[in-house]
Amino acid sequence: MNFLTAEWRKLILINYTVDPEILLPYLPAGTVLDLWQGQCYLSVVGFMFLNTRLCSIPIPFHCNFEEVNLRFYVKRWEENKWKRGVVFLKEMVPKATLSFVANTFYKEHYETVKMKHEIQYSIQDLSVSYAWQQKRWQQISVVAKNELTDILPGSEAEFITEHYWGYTGINTLKTSAYEVVHPRWQQYPVLHYELNIDFGASYGTPFECLNQQTPVSVMLAEGSEIAVKTKKQII
Repeated sequence: MNFLTAEWRKLILINYTVDPEILLPYLPAGTVLDLWQGQCYLSVVGFMFLNTRLCSIPIPFHCNFEEVNLRFYVKRWEENKWKRGVVFLKEMVPKATLSFVANTFYKEHYETVKMKHEIQYSIQDLSVSYAWQQKRWQQISVVAKNELTDILPGSEAEFITEHYWGYTGINTLKTSAYEVVHPRWQQYPVLHYELNIDFGASYGTPFECLNQQTPVSVMLAEGSEIAVKTKKQII
């Protein structure tokens, strides 16, 4: 059953490699870190939520909005295969009702903040930016070639975008999971990016180290229609 349907569009993905020890306290029971070529990844992701419906019902004034989240990558061995997913450390949205629903029913880590975005097209280029206010205005932005390209099998971009489960630690012994269904995405070649992030202010002391780090990659994915399935407790 679909708990939520929407479109996720114009996803900026800012990717860092981090010491796995930083993430172990947040690792849900029954999962392990999913590494890319031996490296542990953490991503800041900004995107548009469009045409949002809860249980097929549109919620007035809550259909279209920005989200910026901080996530890392995990996997779980189940049904004789790896189910690859993400763990959200924080998800910022501009509507308090969204935070209430997500935190109450999915035990996620949503926070309501002031947000804004800008998307501009030209014949050759596409510029996308997402901004949020925590102590001060912070922002991620990219300029990309206005030409969609396929995400290649076995690539870093595939690793970042092809995780189809969300895992949430209920406590140290219990974990819930939900499936996110969407087709394979395409991406725009990024030409330039700018970051204005205070990781300590946005995400807490454990992530202040990212203020001194340069991202290992920056991507802009087009996104698609998505469906979030009803969660289940797996442990």
